[in-house]
Amino acid sequence: MSGFLADQPGAEVRVSPNFGQRRESIRTDMIILHYTGMKSGAAAESWLCDPASEVSSHYLVHEDGRIVQMVRESDRAWHAGKSSWRGVTDINSCSVGVEIVNPGHEFGYVDFPDDQIAAVIGLCKGISQRHGVPCERVLAHSDVAPGRKVDPGERFPWEKLFRSGLGHFVAPEPVGGEPRLALGDQGQAVENLQSMLALYGYGIEITGVYESATRTVVNAFQRHFRPGRIDGIADGSTSLTLRKLLEALPEPIG
Repeated sequence: MSGFLADQPGAEVRVSPNFGQRRESIRTDMIILHYTGMKSGAAAESWLCDPASEVSSHYLVHEDGRIVQMVRESDRAWHAGKSSWRGVTDINSCSVGVEIVNPGHEFGYVDFPDDQIAAVIGLCKGISQRHGVPCERVLAHSDVAPGRKVDPGERFPWEKLFRSGLGHFVAPEPVGGEPRLALGDQGQAVENLQSMLALYGYGIEITGVYESATRTVVNAFQRHFRPGRIDGIADGSTSLTLRKLLEALPEPIG
């Protein structure tokens, strides 16, 4: 492909060869937010357009708010990898991927500039309008790939997106409180926690045992929705914040 017209008004186009066809049976109804996790935006942009990388994203948002589109929204970009949400495992086919330039945890994680977040909000509003993306399906890469990915991370301003009509958010409960569930615990309280996480969308097996897989998912939940402490321990704050999110969903899960 030599080029295409940008789906998002004002976006630059730099074509990545790393894409394929979406599965026709799956509707595009998610936005997955990432950080680039590289030393510079230029390096990230080049990597996403390098056939040797075998990765891509529909969009890249630079620190100054400049938006680059690399894959058409009608095509399947290779951004989510092995992932799942509410039982769907081909996240690449049902989502639009947005990479946000930030060095990430490996290279000196920093706050996201205001101009960049304003551009992300404008871009996500455009994507949502074009595809009818429900607010609760604007998610972190770490939500759909717990443990494997941690982006866009605990510094990402989810509340600011929510105030703009994007994503899902409730004020997190203060850190601490009972019950305190951790590795090795088992019983009805653990099963209830796992059930709530699965109902919200996380890929988790309901076993009634707080094993390492449960701790990994709790970590991912905390990173997005209760970033005051990310320790994989489901204290009262974690459980209550999760319950409030379930109650605040705009429509029943079906």
